[in-house]
Amino acid sequence: FSVREEDLDAVEAQIGCKLPDDYRCSFRIHNGQKLVVPGLMGSMALSNHYRSEDLLDIDTAAGGFQQRLGLKQCLPLTFCIHTGLSQYMALESVEGRNKYEIFYQCPDQMARNPSAIDMFITGTSYLEWFTSYVNKVVTGGYPIIRDQIFRYVHDKECVATTGDITVSVSTSFLPELSSVHPPHYFFTYRIRIEMSKDALPEKACQLDSRYWRITNAKGDVEEVQGPGVVGEFPIISPGRVYEYTSCTTFSTTSGYMEGYYTFHCLYYKDKFFNVTIPRFHMVCPTFKVSTARMVSRDVVETNHNEYAVDEDEDSTDTDEYEDRRRVLDIPAPSGRCPRHT
Repeated sequence: FSVREEDLDAVEAQIGCKLPDDYRCSFRIHNGQKLVVPGLMGSMALSNHYRSEDLLDIDTAAGGFQQRLGLKQCLPLTFCIHTGLSQYMALESVEGRNKYEIFYQCPDQMARNPSAIDMFITGTSYLEWFTSYVNKVVTGGYPIIRDQIFRYVHDKECVATTGDITVSVSTSFLPELSSVHPPHYFFTYRIRIEMSKDALPEKACQLDSRYWRITNAKGDVEEVQGPGVVGEFPIISPGRVYEYTSCTTFSTTSGYMEGYYTFHCLYYKDKFFNVTIPRFHMVCPTFKVSTARMVSRDVVETNHNEYAVDEDEDSTDTDEYEDRRRVLDIPAPSGRCPRHT
């Protein structure tokens, strides 16, 4: 259903701010959603963390309009009932934001001031934000799995073939599990392992172990090796596809991973070989540091260490929390990934 012009005018009067023309145009066509699952604006699933964002209807959005410090004059565009996560649009240029900028809020976990809210920027205007998302959906940039849109981004060059086995990777940034201060950037990656349908039957094999080389933006390298994936040892045969999801964190805003899987042949049990995992990059979106934190830094110069950024934590492979595609059907309880509890 669409929203009438007089209803949009009433919302402006209610919140005391003008709605941008592109936002009004969108709601003349479609009045969002009333907190249903799956959400129109995409989902994300890990072993015990699930997010699915609704595009809010105009009344719910107006009811969530913010005037508190840190989110002054911000209108929620989306909401996830599992995480409480919203994307907001700034209706005025206040608290360091640009007018009509769209962002995820990110409370500064080390600041005493509750209004110290950093922002992960997701769009410079409603039109740019919405159309870029739609383009990714209609062009297949975001996979649709069992009627849910998942916000994984796949680089078409992030594919490696070893013999008859192809490995491809897609990645996503999770703002709800990340923070700017302290620096903790959480990414999830989805791996697809497939054997060519033209491979000979005797090429069937089983995955034994994985090796990762993980490099952050400072050039620090961590190497991780372990048995199986998701606690399993999948068998790959001609035409068979195996997919799973995992996660990692960086103390820097970007990093990359690469490595290999070790398989053994089922027909020749003494034959082992490695399959390349292509290098895949993970980059945090643009963010803005809270103006409240910047002011606090200037005022409390004697306590400067309180605001020092600790970047000593290295990234860590989390295959122990990987899960296969089957988890995408079941909303897991909200909260942080197990490794962060």
